[in-house]
Amino acid sequence: MIPISDNISEYIKSVLGEEYLNKFKEYINSGYSSYVRITGEQSEKDFLINNLKNYGIKLEQIPGLSFAYKIIEGQQTIGKTLEHALGKYYIQSLSSMIPAYVLNPLPGEKVLDLCAAPGSKTTQLASLMNNTGTLIANEPNLQRVKALIYNLDRLSFVNLAVIKDKGELLSKFYENYFDKILVDAPCSALGIIQKKGEVSNWWNLEQAEKIAELQFRLLLSAVKMAKVGTEIVYSTCTLTLEENEVILNKVLKKYPVQLMEFELPLQTHEGFVKYGDEELNPEIRKSKRIIPWEINSEGFFVAKLRKTGDTEAMKRAEIKDRGHVFLSSNSSKIKKYLNDIKEHFGIEENILNKYKYLRKNNDIFFINADWDEEDLNPFMRVGIKFGNIDNKDNAHLYSNAASLFENKVSSNVIELIEMNDLKIYMNGGTIKREFVPFGQKIIKYKNYFIGTAVASKDGLKSRFPRAMRTGEIIL
Repeated sequence: MIPISDNISEYIKSVLGEEYLNKFKEYINSGYSSYVRITGEQSEKDFLINNLKNYGIKLEQIPGLSFAYKIIEGQQTIGKTLEHALGKYYIQSLSSMIPAYVLNPLPGEKVLDLCAAPGSKTTQLASLMNNTGTLIANEPNLQRVKALIYNLDRLSFVNLAVIKDKGELLSKFYENYFDKILVDAPCSALGIIQKKGEVSNWWNLEQAEKIAELQFRLLLSAVKMAKVGTEIVYSTCTLTLEENEVILNKVLKKYPVQLMEFELPLQTHEGFVKYGDEELNPEIRKSKRIIPWEINSEGFFVAKLRKTGDTEAMKRAEIKDRGHVFLSSNSSKIKKYLNDIKEHFGIEENILNKYKYLRKNNDIFFINADWDEEDLNPFMRVGIKFGNIDNKDNAHLYSNAASLFENKVSSNVIELIEMNDLKIYMNGGTIKREFVPFGQKIIKYKNYFIGTAVASKDGLKSRFPRAMRTGEIIL
């Protein structure tokens, strides 16, 4: 039983009504419904869904949203499968999938996720862009950045980079720059209290209003960073007017933006156009409120805006030059290492030419070749890890890169058959038998390319990423 504080009850009753409050209380104490997001070709989805049945997991697609599936059976298992560890699907609430869907970034565009961690919407944006274009994910909190990078690595997206900065200040670096921006703002979380009952312990209107000040600055920053004529989606997982309609009203009064109509294949309600005795901009009706019990997911607010005119330029912030530059696949500083990988694994040269590379000490990172931002100084992470260089100046392919190159590798692939071998590999151990010839290997299991390993006289030593060994995996 999740207790609802008097502060929350009084707010909901006074603003949304007693019937809403009663349904809210009933809903948050009902069973939590889980969902997953699955992308790719239908044949790939069918293959995955069929494999999940072996774990006792049954999914049901949400009508109108081809990527959204409700978990009918197997909620306790869904986060412990091999497929989840390999990033074949993402556990995410149905409501949380809506903001990126509404923004609908296209391949090749420049896109910003202003408040990105832990990465659910970022990875959805990357997928919608078909792993191409220029996607930037920003998150100011270091611990949340770590969670963001973990998810980006797990899903092997090579069209994005990460900035750790305050989103409300990011317009000092980018002016009239992005084609699309997502502002999924931090909020007072009344829409997700069913999942995060601790919200009831601290929530009060004063705290919500403080958060609203930040939300306004974040949305204003997004307006300044968007190109004229392009789109911004503003969303929260809370129910208050102060953090939703009132924010839009303030921005509409002062800045060159207009609200856009959009349709959803879910039941929604239009935004409020009255706040107490104050009449709000009637265009705010175009925003949408998602009511938890009506779609059996979390409460959300979503609005889509278009920038209609220029905004005042800010003085660009100076950033320390870290000396990081992209290297093309033909660069003399990287070509030798790419040749090592190409020849060892039989990867065609034109595949490796689809990326730009970045060397940091003995690590090599890569990102898609059409990623269009040459100033790398603001970023703490660009692309994903391609490999590393050993003390003999030889390149070793990294596991996440190996999974990206699946079906493009023609040699030095080992397919594991025995379940015990797979368990040893996933735990970072050594399979104690001879695998010849010695050297680097890519590991395959049931049509999944799951990582890399090194064969020696001692056996096959796993190079499955340490960060991905932490969770329980059912095999």
